Amino acid sequence: MAHTPLLTAEMPLPLAQARELGGAVAVVLILAAVVLGIVFVLNYGRIWLQAYISNVPMNPIGLPLMSLRQVQPKVIVDARIQAMQAGVGQDPTTGITTRRLEAHYLAGGNVARVINAIIAAHRADIDLDFDRAAAIDLAGRDVLDAVKTSVYPKVIDCPDPDKSPRSTLSAVAKNGVELKVRARVTVRTNLKQLIGGATEDTIIARVGEGIITAIGSAKDHLEVMENPDRISKAVLERGLDAHTAFEIVSIDIADIDIGENIGARLQADQAEADTRKAQAMAEKRRADAIAREQEMKAQVAAKRGEVVAAEAEVPRAMAEAFRKGTLQTLNGGPNGAV
Repeated sequence: MAHTPLLTAEMPLPLAQARELGGAVAVVLILAAVVLGIVFVLNYGRIWLQAYISNVPMNPIGLPLMSLRQVQPKVIVDARIQAMQAGVGQDPTTGITTRRLEAHYLAGGNVARVINAIIAAHRADIDLDFDRAAAIDLAGRDVLDAVKTSVYPKVIDCPDPDKSPRSTLSAVAKNGVELKVRARVTVRTNLKQLIGGATEDTIIARVGEGIITAIGSAKDHLEVMENPDRISKAVLERGLDAHTAFEIVSIDIADIDIGENIGARLQADQAEADTRKAQAMAEKRRADAIAREQEMKAQVAAKRGEVVAAEAEVPRAMAEAFRKGTLQTLNGGPNGAV
């Protein structure tokens, strides 16, 4: 019982230490909060203030978290501000949200280009949502250029001088006359078929094939020269833009020239070939005749040899007859008696 007053007197010392420790912790937390605030203001304050002034709600904690996720906050905030100012993508579910922009950024897409394409499509009254624009961008296509091409059609040369050594297409009408044609194809982008659709090279190849077919079906090259638009109509009716990323607006014949008369040249070549064939046949018949002549000469010589051999047998037979006494005269007497 003697030690009880001593314990009571020692009780205030731990409480004081606890208070001092709590004060120190509070000071540290306050200093940490101040440091974090300064860091936030220096790195993200301007971005957050810009979003706040532009009426784009952004969570202040979300900005440093973006940096931790390897996302540039300024790119996302600028995209949100552009979309807000343009009045596009306001749907909280399917519109342009921070989460969807981050996902597209992390997937390797170009966020700024997608937003600019959506705004351009909205101004041109073209139906283009964020999902389709992001898919086109991730597919490797320039979605902004596709929207511009939809608004302002693009002209393609056929054949393309940058990809083909020839500057014109060569086609032959039924009368054998060659025509050299250069066409210009006006196309605009088909956003619905941009993903997986064929490119400009396919359009150029199909149009070239259609022009050659149309000229080849003409009876006379003069018909094509008089009405070049018949080529355009024939080609457009074939639906050459099917399964491509473009829609053909028009096909215009920019230039048409007369080339060689291939039909006449082929006929001349055929006549020359026939002449050579006839000469070869005549030479063959001449050789056969000469061979036959030599063969007949050989047969005549052989027959002459037989005649000579037969004539040589006559004196021998007569001598033999004299020896045997069997030689008969004309009157039938033996040994030549008359």
